[in-house]
Amino acid sequence: MNYTNTLEYAKMMDEKDSLKSYRNKFYIPIVHGKECIYLTGNSLGLQPKTTQDAVMDELEDWANYGVEGHLHARNPWYSYHELFPELLTDIVGAKAEEIVVMNQLTVNLQLLLTTFYRPHGKRNKIICEAKAFPSDQYALASHVLTRGLNPEACIIEVHPREGSQVIAHEDIVTAIQQHGDETALVLFGGVNYYTGQVFNMKDIVRVSHTVGALCGFDLAHAAGNIELELHDWQVDFACWCTYKYLNSGPGSVGGVFIHEKHIHNASLPRLAGWWGHNKERRFKMEKTFDPIPTAEGWQLSNAPVLSMAAHKAALEVFREARFTDLIEKSKLLTGYLFHVLKDINHHFPEPVMDLLTPEDAHGCQVSIVMKKDGKRVFDRLIKESVIADWREPDVIRVAPVPLYNTFEDVYRFGTIILQTLKDSDN
Repeated sequence: MNYTNTLEYAKMMDEKDSLKSYRNKFYIPIVHGKECIYLTGNSLGLQPKTTQDAVMDELEDWANYGVEGHLHARNPWYSYHELFPELLTDIVGAKAEEIVVMNQLTVNLQLLLTTFYRPHGKRNKIICEAKAFPSDQYALASHVLTRGLNPEACIIEVHPREGSQVIAHEDIVTAIQQHGDETALVLFGGVNYYTGQVFNMKDIVRVSHTVGALCGFDLAHAAGNIELELHDWQVDFACWCTYKYLNSGPGSVGGVFIHEKHIHNASLPRLAGWWGHNKERRFKMEKTFDPIPTAEGWQLSNAPVLSMAAHKAALEVFREARFTDLIEKSKLLTGYLFHVLKDINHHFPEPVMDLLTPEDAHGCQVSIVMKKDGKRVFDRLIKESVIADWREPDVIRVAPVPLYNTFEDVYRFGTIILQTLKDSDN
């Protein structure tokens, strides 16, 4: 793509954008009296304008029906969670029966580890990325400890090579092969939260299965962001949050994928709950757990309807926009961000920033290592009504989201950085 770092070019790209109307379906925060340039969808997505009505519908049905809303609400609460698999199949690349929306991200990860981390004999190791999100590190260590094992011996972290901050795929493959007959589980983030690096999930699964290990992913920064084919890749399990790229509100409900090769196996160990029990017999209040033969069999409790209402409103926007079209725009928009940032370096004798996120393995997020005046640049961005993310000591994370960000957003973000750095030289 032959990008040009000019306002005219950015406006031309926005005018040609077939998805440009979707920005108007979201509330854009007002900062310093004007619409901000919101570049933190990797942390919390913006609110669709339909969300408030969706939540109010459920509140009204609660007021009008009380407990009868479980059967008589506009969207009956008893089966509310059943609305989601069809809305998510294209987004995560799965069959409907492999998906369930429930709980929250780390709760779901803990539940899945109960099932899929099954150490026996010397096959007790977990291979994961170094500097994974802390919740993942805590979850893995806690499961190793509850099995009476030592995390320092059992958890193998794959680190970046010296002089790099991203992990070479070959080193992941080597680690899995090296510890093959001792590895019970391989667990990576689909996208690293700090660097924005997208891992080669398809090949990680292939290599894991070759050595006899199970393989799962934390898709917190991947779901709604990048193309996923969880079923075809033979991923054993995955989980994700819905408040980042899926725009479903702070702390909203999470999602789970379990491959069809596992969902019919009632003998798999799990932490069982009433809502995962055979639907036809649930109200017989039987003592023995009979799991639903889909991903629903991992449910514990009934649906958190208010947060699910927000999730449903957001997914209906995705369905209307079509996920394949969003991915296509995302590649163009983030490609433009790379171009703008590299162009800034050309204005100075020495590079003023490094791009931490690999250009050949990324989604929306780009992490920028500021080599000069990083905090000053970030503070200036705030004053100019830009919402981005600062990570000590020198990283700015941004994510132009195709549903509501524009090429002009990216251009103006770059001009603020450039002008700030030029001012500091004067």
